[in-house]
Amino acid sequence: MVKRVQPHRLVFAFFLAITLSSWARCETPPAPKLSAEETRQAFLKIIDRPHVDLAPKVEEQAADSDVLHFHFSFASEAGQRVPGILLIKKELMNDGVRHPAVVVLHGTGGKKEKELNILKKLASQGFVAVAIDGRFHGERGTYADYNAAIAKAFVDGNSHPLYYDTVWDILRLIDYLQSRPDVDGKRIGLIGFSKGGIETYLAAAVDPRIAVAVPCIALQSFRWGMENDGWHARIGTVRKGFDAAAKSAGVEMPGAEFVRVFYDHLLPGIYDPFDGPAMVRLIAPRPLLGISGDRDPNNPLPGIRLCEQSAKAAYEKAGAPEKFELLLQQDTGHSVKPEAEAVAIKWFNRWLGNESRSGRQ
Repeated sequence: MVKRVQPHRLVFAFFLAITLSSWARCETPPAPKLSAEETRQAFLKIIDRPHVDLAPKVEEQAADSDVLHFHFSFASEAGQRVPGILLIKKELMNDGVRHPAVVVLHGTGGKKEKELNILKKLASQGFVAVAIDGRFHGERGTYADYNAAIAKAFVDGNSHPLYYDTVWDILRLIDYLQSRPDVDGKRIGLIGFSKGGIETYLAAAVDPRIAVAVPCIALQSFRWGMENDGWHARIGTVRKGFDAAAKSAGVEMPGAEFVRVFYDHLLPGIYDPFDGPAMVRLIAPRPLLGISGDRDPNNPLPGIRLCEQSAKAAYEKAGAPEKFELLLQQDTGHSVKPEAEAVAIKWFNRWLGNESRSGRQ
């Protein structure tokens, strides 16, 4: 007697096969086409622009009981001043000692002031805590300006408002922090959320002055997303700019193929030499903590795993496996839970703070 298979079981088996097939295609990260140094130089060449004097301006603001607040700005390029806020304990301000600093980067639609909660926590533990506005955010524009700049850049190719231009600002921010007498230029860390998390691992990959990196809800493979229909949520963060770009190209129903064209214009190399798995390996052996959600639509889990595998291999090769960790938040979408934030602050204390100075692990 032949046992009949129920139709719903056939359907399940079909989708299981597709799922396993897609996982098989991303089982291991692709071998890099460029060396680590070639990758760094290629990325820096894309974002490079004429250097200008920083011309920093600093103004003290209202303080908490024991933490001083400052508003500052500096020139990152001609016509661009980057505004920021800096918090430091009063007792550390003029003690003649250089202290570790942590830079906090906001996500799409955010601004530096929205990061005050974590800035205060960092400052209370002895860090110089810093946040800046990304391009077309906070003091530098609106969400509408951001999308308009993306649409314009798609047409004229004169800028990279999506991630890359802010990475340049971050590198110039490191220049500024290293010029301050209260900052230890060898102990500067970076934590970013979503858009800011992508900017975190891109900047850390190409600038060894970033001693510790914590990209949050950002690790991903742009290539995997394009090849497995996992690009929609990420593109959704700049949907108006994307749609305007498609319209300018005469594309009525943009799909994965236009996503590729969009990335080529706005983020050249982002799905190949500068994809997440390719860039995170360049951070080794400096401490790297990734914080992700296992149900994050912006950063599908298979792409996160590709980054994890790539980083693990790089840190093991560098003889520093303990300096890489991935905190995968369970049953979590595109968000960072308070307990995960606490792990991030502990990570900075371990590798930048008093623990690292005293040798305690």
